[in-house]
Amino acid sequence: MSSLLDRRPAPAAARPSPALPRRRTRVLQLPEARWALAALVLFLLALPPYLLGAPAWLWGTLFAAVYATGGWEPGLEGCRALRDRTLDVDLLMVLAALGAAAIGQVLDGALLIVIFATSGALEAVATARTADSVRALLDLSPTTATRLLPDGTEESVEAARLEVGDTILVRPGERVGADGRVLDGAGDVDQATITGEPLPVAKEAGDEVFAGTLNGTGALRVRVGRAPADSVIARIVRMVEEASATKAPTQLFIERIEQRYSVGMVIATLAVFGVPLAFGEALQPALLRAMTFMIVASPCAVVLSTMPPLLSAIANAGRHGVLVKSAVVMERLGRTDTVAFDKTGTLTEGTPRVTDLCPLPGSGLDEEALLALAAAAEHPSEHALARAVVGAARERSLPLAPATGFTSTPGQGVSATVGGRTVRAGAPSRLLPEGADTARAAVRELEDAGRTAVVVLCDGEPAGVLGIADRLRPDAPAAVAALTRLTGRTPVLLTGDNERAARHLAAEVGITDVRAGLLPQDKVNAVRAWEREGRKVLVVGDGVNDAPALAAAHAGIAMGGAGSDLALETADGVAVRDELATLPAVVGLSRTARRLVVQNLCIAGVFITALVAWDLIGTLPLPLGVAGHEGSTVVVGLNGLRLLREPAWAGPAGDTARAVPMRTGGRVRRG
Repeated sequence: MSSLLDRRPAPAAARPSPALPRRRTRVLQLPEARWALAALVLFLLALPPYLLGAPAWLWGTLFAAVYATGGWEPGLEGCRALRDRTLDVDLLMVLAALGAAAIGQVLDGALLIVIFATSGALEAVATARTADSVRALLDLSPTTATRLLPDGTEESVEAARLEVGDTILVRPGERVGADGRVLDGAGDVDQATITGEPLPVAKEAGDEVFAGTLNGTGALRVRVGRAPADSVIARIVRMVEEASATKAPTQLFIERIEQRYSVGMVIATLAVFGVPLAFGEALQPALLRAMTFMIVASPCAVVLSTMPPLLSAIANAGRHGVLVKSAVVMERLGRTDTVAFDKTGTLTEGTPRVTDLCPLPGSGLDEEALLALAAAAEHPSEHALARAVVGAARERSLPLAPATGFTSTPGQGVSATVGGRTVRAGAPSRLLPEGADTARAAVRELEDAGRTAVVVLCDGEPAGVLGIADRLRPDAPAAVAALTRLTGRTPVLLTGDNERAARHLAAEVGITDVRAGLLPQDKVNAVRAWEREGRKVLVVGDGVNDAPALAAAHAGIAMGGAGSDLALETADGVAVRDELATLPAVVGLSRTARRLVVQNLCIAGVFITALVAWDLIGTLPLPLGVAGHEGSTVVVGLNGLRLLREPAWAGPAGDTARAVPMRTGGRVRRG
């Protein structure tokens, strides 16, 4: 794709902030968080007097407050579930906590209440954060637009009031007010938020533009083609909201069996209490046996069988730069069998760089002289390609001669006088004269390699060609290879960039399935099609345009360095340091955690079965039952904590990394 180096600086007042405003819900605004915090504080206040043997009325009152503040909400939800003739583990946990308190195990019950209240608060915070980012996404679209009336006059109107067929004026540095097509004018539009393309796209009459994208240079007259409510950016908002609301979370194992377990335990407890009474046993022994049964059969050990391995895996991943947002997500990651990558900002660094320097024979320039000449002419421009050229010259400490008479022409490029020579740089299709066969051959070679070609002319004669590309992340090939081994499938590339650039990059990293030119809804459709086939898809992306796919996928990981607010909040995890090598490592860690969960469930099942059988067949002393129950809890907890150890992290996907080469003339040089 050829792009034009013709962007002039926008006025400071008109230049929008690149970051979305963060309108975050404060944690303590959420009632779940306030109740969980209150329960935790009361628990910490009750713990010292309980352990130090203070009067029972003191710590008993505090523990009672813990039960009330942390347990009322899950208890209420459990009662509502009962009204709908269902049972859940949350209600069972409240009953188990109350049962533990009834037989003197007040501390155990209070701790269980605090754990469940905290879990509910974290879920509420995650939900609120996603809603905040969806609202912030709306700030990408301008609130007002300049509408052109039939008599040629202008009026400022709310963007939401635009109608199909209206004509709007988009000045340099302004965001496009609505989806439509350019009637006249030319400019470079940054539409990375919609398509993910790393470079501004040249727009002229007949080209489509999207609401919320940024016009860099040149005024555009645009005819509105879609109502504001149907714009691409509005559809992104709806897709994220719908996917977040309708994507059923993969439940932990205990949650999958909670209904049967809950019903079975309640029925069994009532039977253990009622049957002996029916045969004439005294009330107190029957009640004691039933309470012992409820304690030893309670799912505490089963719950702890699941959580410590997953939470330990979360902590280990966090130490290595991957933030996994919940235990449910950590479990999901281990079930991944298909990985879909975004291109720009994910497999690549998201910043265009000069990769090729090709001075033409007869120009009298070497590589550094060509770069210095082009950088001097580009220096006044703020176009992304111009910044790449100037940045490359500065990296090599090249002196830049002063430029005079700078002009920028939308659709062509820039022109300036440097050292007494007229230097032009821009699109080969617009600047190359007839018969420049050598230059055209160099351009074709660069474009076939997936580069953006920029031609440089001195006094009207071609002097050289620069190749510019978004640089591949060094660990991308190794990460792709490792994920292929883990999942049994080669990852897929989903990108809004053009087909040629996408396929060239895919070949570098070893990806064969390439879907290019996709809008956000196309990415979602691809993910949902795989999900209907029974695949568990992990989507890795960074931009606003990736957010709907991240929300719709079985699991989503956002790149933390360049990731948009919406992508970071919508994704289930964040690669904080943008290291792709951590992705196969965290998937492998999740699979190890799942194996430990199965081990722990077996251990807990053996303990529960043995203790229940003892209580039913013989007479299980209550202290021994409590000791056995707590002992099984300790065993499965310690087994899960093994994942905190450093060896549990699989390490990088590999040490080899391929950098984008910089070719100088006919040679290849690493850059």
